[in-house]
Amino acid sequence: MKLSTQKRLAADVMKVGVSRVWIDPTFEDEISLAITRDDIKRLVDEGAIQKKQVTGVSRGRARYVLEQKRKGQRKGPGRKKGKATSKLSSKDRWMIKIRPMRKELRKLRDNKKITSKTYRELYLKAKGNAFRNTAHLRTYISERRLEVSK
Repeated sequence: MKLSTQKRLAADVMKVGVSRVWIDPTFEDEISLAITRDDIKRLVDEGAIQKKQVTGVSRGRARYVLEQKRKGQRKGPGRKKGKATSKLSSKDRWMIKIRPMRKELRKLRDNKKITSKTYRELYLKAKGNAFRNTAHLRTYISERRLEVSK
């Protein structure tokens, strides 16, 4: 049985689109006899005609991906786009490298392990990118016997 007119009226009464109107299959005979808006309103009140809920986009997958990223997953080389510096700029990489070296040099100078003159020379070498890391800096100092002997 065709209930398109009733569905259209119900959509108008409930202020929703036709696709959101749900008609209870058990009341089909009664609904087919409803021809006025008052008949439709009565059927809506009885629950024979109802609004369907608005369908949204599920966040379930997005939540799962976020949880994985928090664990450190999904960050491998296959995920990365762009240059090597796109994740960490060359300036940030430099800062990460130079700060521990300068801290190490300060510590050595303050503990009188190296002289102020040696400190200045090594500081400028570090600034000139002569050392890969603090371990390389320490090796350089020990190989050239730049520590102050007591």
